[in-house]
Amino acid sequence: MKFTSGINRPPYESADGYLQVTEGCSHNHCLFCTYFKDVKFRKSTIQEIEADILDMKRYFKNPKRIFLQGADGFSADYDTLMQTAELLHKHVPSVKTIGGYARIDSFTTKTEEQIRNMAAVGYDNPYIGVESGDDVVLKRINKGYTAAVAREVLEKIDRAGMPYVVNFLTGAGGHDYGLGNAQATARLYDGLHPTMVNMSMLTVVPGTPLHKMIQLGKYVESTEKEKLAEAQELVRCLTNDTIFMTEHASNLFHVECQLPCDKQALIDYIQQLIDGKDEADLRRYREYITRAF
Repeated sequence: MKFTSGINRPPYESADGYLQVTEGCSHNHCLFCTYFKDVKFRKSTIQEIEADILDMKRYFKNPKRIFLQGADGFSADYDTLMQTAELLHKHVPSVKTIGGYARIDSFTTKTEEQIRNMAAVGYDNPYIGVESGDDVVLKRINKGYTAAVAREVLEKIDRAGMPYVVNFLTGAGGHDYGLGNAQATARLYDGLHPTMVNMSMLTVVPGTPLHKMIQLGKYVESTEKEKLAEAQELVRCLTNDTIFMTEHASNLFHVECQLPCDKQALIDYIQQLIDGKDEADLRRYREYITRAF
């Protein structure tokens, strides 16, 4: 099997089988990102995908779920994704669902009917890297779309009945911009039905464009306590009935909660961290985890 940039997936997808359908990232201009810089974006041919599927059992035995590889596997063409599902169900019948990373624009050219068809053949809970619902922040980190476009796409996926995961990148707005970013992101998600809101915290890695902006005085990073306050504000403002998860290593705390029933307990827990932790100690963790990226 071929994995051009290794295997990349959220921690909770660790038990899956993996299948490459794209290489690199279709956007690859987010200012904070360190991944997929070693290869240009390319869509795998169905022949390449089929060859890997035929070889899959040697590596993954009888996986129940496949997590597509590539920065945004859902950017593969609709026909390719449908043929991929057909081949998986034919040759690896243990497979029940198919996930993967996605960008908002992975779905802009796919119709509601096409997304509904994808859900019917097992596509389920793509991890959509929304990052923020604030247009200033989206522009600041160069995500390549607006909050209005994100809302339109997420509503389309909702209507099509495909379960999906969204994320929030705490700290992306920089110093003194966190609370507004959290509020705008909660507004973006209001009335939608994500299976999960998965949070991570911005970790600025040397060599990235965002790090260079800091050196030039064009961006000021949030403090660690600001990130905690931003996470708390997001939880306070979210109205969704959903899972809230923070298992990524970049986070200063790790929980899996059900909202809204666990909301107040989580708000109180984050407040304990804000009141009880020293900024210098939290910063040391950030500097330590930076080496993992």
